[in-house]
Amino acid sequence: MSQNLSAPLPVFHDRDCDLSIIRGKRVAVIGYGSQGRTHALNLRDSGVADIVVGLKTDSATRETARADGFEVMTAGEATAGADVIAVMVSDEAHRDLWRDEIAPNLKPGAAVVFAHGLSVRFGLVEPGPEVDVILASPKGIGPRIRELYEAGEGVFCLFGVHQDATGGAHALGLSYAAALGCGRKGILETTFAAECESDLFGEQVVLCGGTVELVDAAFMKLVEAGYPAEVAWFECFYELKLVTDLLHRLGPAGAFARISNTAEYGAYLTGPRVIGEASRAAMDDVLAEVRSGAFVKRLMADYDAGSPELRTRRRALSERLIEQAGRRLDAASKAGVDLN
Repeated sequence: MSQNLSAPLPVFHDRDCDLSIIRGKRVAVIGYGSQGRTHALNLRDSGVADIVVGLKTDSATRETARADGFEVMTAGEATAGADVIAVMVSDEAHRDLWRDEIAPNLKPGAAVVFAHGLSVRFGLVEPGPEVDVILASPKGIGPRIRELYEAGEGVFCLFGVHQDATGGAHALGLSYAAALGCGRKGILETTFAAECESDLFGEQVVLCGGTVELVDAAFMKLVEAGYPAEVAWFECFYELKLVTDLLHRLGPAGAFARISNTAEYGAYLTGPRVIGEASRAAMDDVLAEVRSGAFVKRLMADYDAGSPELRTRRRALSERLIEQAGRRLDAASKAGVDLN
């Protein structure tokens, strides 16, 4: 029996968006990393002439922003004169940045744009009633969003209005998202909570946490069973991109139509065994932790302590055997030598 989808989200395209709205605003982009730089460049190329970048005085990206032709100032200074403030720093930094620099300098009627709903959804940021609060979350890594924009294409964007103080937040948000190039692909309207909670769940269960642990566990199982590490690396890691590219382009059924019968038949038998009831129960726990705010509480506690847990886990990941095998193969490939 087929399963029913929930009600489809409203989808907007360039024809539904008025670029003149964002073009008439002074925009402050706070942060100039992967997302911040892409937002600033795409906005400018879409005709937004008045853009400033807000950064710490010791930020390593100040020179990059200046080289790209933007005026650089502190976040507080950038916020004070802006009609639209795009907050593009890491989630953990929102709380202090908002308290110390953005909130004291916001003018009534300004709009604050977030690329991720976490800080608003979980109360790290609590905007006053006098400002618009908008979500514009392009679904892609910053440099790739930029590449597609320059090629005349775009990525999907999740868009939402948390607070409409002026009565114009909806139209402004659509205009902003279209200026990023997302109206070329599709701007889907949702809520801060839906975007944030599903994003955290997807990152932890599939995109980052689940994928890395599944790959590493399978790799180690083969190595411990006596198979060469390089062979295990190819079978459990290297070929993953080939399959995920097919999945991304064709969907599960279309991808399975392109692989061997052996691979397809084995997938039907084994996939539900690896991702069985225990995995689904773990997913329930993860989703509950996301929704309750327990994950964000732990994230911020580690951040406030100087990120010791994050740093320890990051170092441990770099020392795994699968990383060593990958580096060995990469070195051998570049040197043109055998592995012995």
